[in-house]
Amino acid sequence: MNVLTQILGGALVATALWDLFHTLAHPSGQGAVSSRVLALVWRLSKRLGRSARRLAGPAGVVMVIGTWGLLVIVGAALVYLPHLPESFSYATGLDPLSRNMLVDALYLSLVTVATLGFGDIVPTAPWLRLLIPLQALIGFTLLTGAVTWVLQIYPALSRRRVLSLRLATLAKTRTAERLDQLSESTAARVLENLAAGLTEVRVDLTQYTETYYFREVTPEGALARTIGYAAELAEAGQRSSQEDVRMAADVLQHTLEGLAQVLDAQFLHTGRETTDILNAYAADHGDTPRGRA
Repeated sequence: MNVLTQILGGALVATALWDLFHTLAHPSGQGAVSSRVLALVWRLSKRLGRSARRLAGPAGVVMVIGTWGLLVIVGAALVYLPHLPESFSYATGLDPLSRNMLVDALYLSLVTVATLGFGDIVPTAPWLRLLIPLQALIGFTLLTGAVTWVLQIYPALSRRRVLSLRLATLAKTRTAERLDQLSESTAARVLENLAAGLTEVRVDLTQYTETYYFREVTPEGALARTIGYAAELAEAGQRSSQEDVRMAADVLQHTLEGLAQVLDAQFLHTGRETTDILNAYAADHGDTPRGRA
C-alpha cells in the first residue's frame, strides 16, 4: 500500500509538470488537464448571467493554476505520507504519535511548494532531504510559469480586440458597399490588412488556446460578433472589377476559412461550412453574428 501511495503521488506531480510543459512551452499544444478545466469553467459560465460569463476566461486561468498547484501539493504529500513520522524530526513540543499524519504530510508539502523553507517538521532521511528542495524548485517553477502564462495571454487578447474594433469601424462606415468607390490600392490594402490580422488571431488561437475563453466587455471588441463583416468584405472584393482587389479578397476569404477551421477543430466541432462555423462561434460567445456593427 505504501508503494502504491508513493506511485500515485509521483504520478500526480508528473501530471502537473507535463500539463504545465504542454500549456506553456509547447508551441501549438495545450495540456489535457488545463484544456478540460478551461472547457468546464466555460460551460458552467454559460448557465450564469452575462457578468459572470465575462469572467470565464480569467476564472478558468486561475482554476488551471490552482489545479496544477493542488496536484503538486497532494502528490508530494502522498510521497511523504508513508515515511511520517519515522523519517522526519519534529520540533520540541510536538508529539508525532498524537498527530494526524495526513495533515502533517499536506502541511509539509504546502510549506515546501510555497518555498517558505522548513517549518517545525524537518526530514532526516538523506533522500528526503534531497527531494524536498526539488519540490521547492517545482513550486518556484509553477509560480514563474503562472506569471509567464498570464503575460502571454493578454498581448494575444489585445491583437484580437484591435482586429475586432477595426472590423466594427469598417462596418459603421459601410466599407463593403463603398469598396468599388475606393482606389484599387486602397481597397486591396484594406483587405490585406484584415487578412494579416486574421492570421495573427489564428496563430494566437493555436498557440494560446485559452484566449478563446475570454469574452469582451464591449460588442465592438468581440471578434465573435464582428468577424462576419470580414466575410462581407471578402464577398464584396470578389465582385470587384479590379484585379488587385479580387486577389486581396481571395486571400482574405482563404484566411477566414483557415481561421474557421481552427475554431471548429479546437472548440466548436460542428463539421460545417465557414458561415455556419462563424455563426456557431458567435453563439458560443453569447453574441449575435452581425455583418454591420
